[in-house]
Amino acid sequence: MSKLVYFVLFVLTTSTLHAEDWKPLFNGRDLTGWRANLDPGAFTVVDGVLRINASSQTRAHLFYVGDRQEGFELFKNFELEATVRADPNSNGGIFVHTDMTTRDDRKHLARGYEVQLNSSAQEKRKTGSLYAIVDLEESPVDETEWFTVRVVVQGKRITISLNNEEAVDYIEPTGVERPKERTGRLFSSEGGAIALQAHDAGSVWYFRDIRVKQLP
Repeated sequence: MSKLVYFVLFVLTTSTLHAEDWKPLFNGRDLTGWRANLDPGAFTVVDGVLRINASSQTRAHLFYVGDRQEGFELFKNFELEATVRADPNSNGGIFVHTDMTTRDDRKHLARGYEVQLNSSAQEKRKTGSLYAIVDLEESPVDETEWFTVRVVVQGKRITISLNNEEAVDYIEPTGVERPKERTGRLFSSEGGAIALQAHDAGSVWYFRDIRVKQLP
């Protein structure tokens, strides 16, 4: 066998293995693998796209559960990618290292970190913020156009990139103390859930091509 053939086989094998590292979380047809903690009607699939629009001011979240009948799939060290866009004046978010525990009557999630998605004027923390930890005053993207969100979590470090441009690089300090209302805004030693937020009735977000890669 020639060196050229060996090289081609090596490239094809390497490319296949690299592609298999990624796990799609959304099949583009239905919500298989996902479960809402509240307001299940807030999450629908329309023309191959996941549409998120709450029916009230109470927060609802869609958790990736895989094939579990109870609980959710845990992600500790990982890379998450999603292609997203929004209607004008929309608020939303992606949670990592979270669970279904809520902290108030409006059902905000009590644990984990939120990657902010926000094109609304009234909310000052803009898209790409690590909510209430590293906040951006201006959005790096036009949320009415499709853009890519990449979140990488490894150990106590999280990075957020929008359209391949890094927006946040944060390392959780040892022994950090949060304000009383955000005491759970920490990484979990066991990992946690990935969840998508339905923020309010006036906000509409769209997701497609959601995928994850586990990291060592």
